[in-house]
Amino acid sequence: MREQEFLRAALTPDAPVPAGLVTPTGQPAERRFNVYRNNIVVSLKDALSAAFPAIQTLVGDAFFAAMAGKYIRAHPPKSPILPLYGADFPQFIARFEPAGNLPYLADVAHLEVSLRNSYHAADSRPVPPAELSDPLLFTRKVVLAPTVFWLASRYPVTQLHGFASGGEKPAGGGEDVLITRPEFDPLATAFPTGTIAVLEALRDGIALGEAAELAPKTLDLTKFLGTLLSGGAIIDIQEV
Repeated sequence: MREQEFLRAALTPDAPVPAGLVTPTGQPAERRFNVYRNNIVVSLKDALSAAFPAIQTLVGDAFFAAMAGKYIRAHPPKSPILPLYGADFPQFIARFEPAGNLPYLADVAHLEVSLRNSYHAADSRPVPPAELSDPLLFTRKVVLAPTVFWLASRYPVTQLHGFASGGEKPAGGGEDVLITRPEFDPLATAFPTGTIAVLEALRDGIALGEAAELAPKTLDLTKFLGTLLSGGAIIDIQEV
């Protein structure tokens, strides 16, 4: 029996017991397989709940369980590492019709995936503070740490994420979000829409000063650079 066929049967409530699974008496092991089927679905739902706590809070337990069940059956795990399950959950939410009246939900899920990716990213060592005082710094290109992620949203996703954890009610509009990992826990910092252009330029090897020229007029460049520095986001400085 192929692994994917077995997994598909395990995730489909009305699917028959896979051929070859029998009891010691030679009968189909329906009862035992149903126990296994229930356990695997519960485990996957628990993994999604742990990975997307803000989503679960925003929609409620019952809605989240129903949505997670649909996702699990459409997207069985491809890796045995359960903490990484659900990477494409945001895309699923964006297409999930019952969540259509919550258009910001997929972006909040994207933020949670990015925070998780940052948490699991490889460790790196930030540049020594002395190198950041180089008068030629803005003529150099900077290398960003593998823990750095970003996303753009039409909604105040960091506020929505904080609201789900007991914070204030969201206000305002779209955000570009920079994720850094100064120690062990990732941080999400909101910036004005358009800030991602700076990050993409830095990623592509553009000099810091030239990349900064792409910033929106509303960007506090001091705060932006301070977030990169305090987040240990710069791991090398190189000549262009």
